[in-house]
Amino acid sequence: MQPEGAPREEDLTGRPFPLGDWGEPAERLDELYRWVEADALRTAAWYLSDRAWKRRGARVLRGVAAVSAVVGGALPLVELAGGVSGAAVYGFLALLVAGAAVGSDRFFGLTSGWMRDVATAQAVQRRLQVLQFDWASENVREVLGPTEGTASEAAERCLTVLRRFSEDVTELVRAETADWMVEFHSGPAPLGMQALSSSPGRPESGAQPPRFPLPPGTRPNMPRQRPPEQQR
Repeated sequence: MQPEGAPREEDLTGRPFPLGDWGEPAERLDELYRWVEADALRTAAWYLSDRAWKRRGARVLRGVAAVSAVVGGALPLVELAGGVSGAAVYGFLALLVAGAAVGSDRFFGLTSGWMRDVATAQAVQRRLQVLQFDWASENVREVLGPTEGTASEAAERCLTVLRRFSEDVTELVRAETADWMVEFHSGPAPLGMQALSSSPGRPESGAQPPRFPLPPGTRPNMPRQRPPEQQR
């Protein structure tokens, strides 16, 4: 039993960066690659496990909605045909249950969350495949002999590949979280916050910059006024 407040194993929490001796750069780079690869696999597994209960809940709610809609549409027809008196009331209740099921699905975000989890897991796996081939290409280049640069430049190139991959995975997780926040609030506030964070600041003054900038050292010319016509 874990102590209260301790992070769970399946949570997407950060892990300490592996520290080691760079006396053997090749072994050190392999260790970093395994660390980055394991973190990406853990991220993809988290999203795939998170989508399981959302998929089950979404299917149950949508199944209830479909069955209730069919029953709600059939019972009034049965009453009109003279089969069962008062069946229309139960039909309206069935339609109410169908609407409640669809509303619950949208409110809790089961279907949309399921789709986001699948899309994010596939994106992480696709990016991991690119990393694996890039890393294999770097290893083949080192085995055949560096054709350009020194050993330090080759190590820096490998570190750049790993760093970019980690940044890409982090950006995928951040984008999925931002989509969840926008859907959760379901209002214009998150979109406004996102626009403020992504757009550059406007100038304080209300004057608009000139459309065609003037070359340096020149002054803007005032438009000439037409002289008044003389009366004959």
